[in-house]
Amino acid sequence: MTDGELRQDVIHALEFEPSVDAAHIGVTAEKGVVTLSGHVASYAEKLAAEDVARRVKGVRAIAQEIEVRYPDHKRTGDDEIAERAVKILAWSCEVPADAVSVTVQKGWVTLAGKVGWQYQKKAAEDAVHKLSGVIGVINRIAIEPAVTAPDVKEKIEAALTRHAQIEADAIRVSVFDGSKVLLDGVVDSLDAREAAEKAAWSVAGVQSVDDQLTVVPY
Repeated sequence: MTDGELRQDVIHALEFEPSVDAAHIGVTAEKGVVTLSGHVASYAEKLAAEDVARRVKGVRAIAQEIEVRYPDHKRTGDDEIAERAVKILAWSCEVPADAVSVTVQKGWVTLAGKVGWQYQKKAAEDAVHKLSGVIGVINRIAIEPAVTAPDVKEKIEAALTRHAQIEADAIRVSVFDGSKVLLDGVVDSLDAREAAEKAAWSVAGVQSVDDQLTVVPY
């Protein structure tokens, strides 16, 4: 696939996605690296555009340069964003009560605190990124599992084997200090790479995942 063909595939995918206004998004492609530029009307739309591009076959990496531009009449004060963020986190059944603190500055939301699982950290970020007025989210929530599993490596390899998108034999799993995971090897798409990383994060005791997988489309 040429860079021009990949660029057109990404453009068509963005135009087909109803949650994204592709009119103000620019796309370039070079050796499988896709750069998204331009501007959108919300942070959620920015993330949606990146997710669409990530799913296109042949995309090996994404450079995200899209800006979030709210119309002046739709700008939301930092205090209002913070109040809404605290409420939506309190309503979330996936985020432990009072585990996450919120700071907002010029539309940027910073999350801090401690949770036991990666999915809880991600759930907190997902909860606030759709709020009106949010320009970006900085997730500084730490993961402190209640227990550290001695067989982390075995459990991750089992999780990879169960996943239909992943050729588990092409992925090597290394575990350091009982909780730090290194993934290396080859996958055929960004979707498969993301799935492998999620499989590693799904195991209790994992505190960090160093994803060094290489995307080589078959």
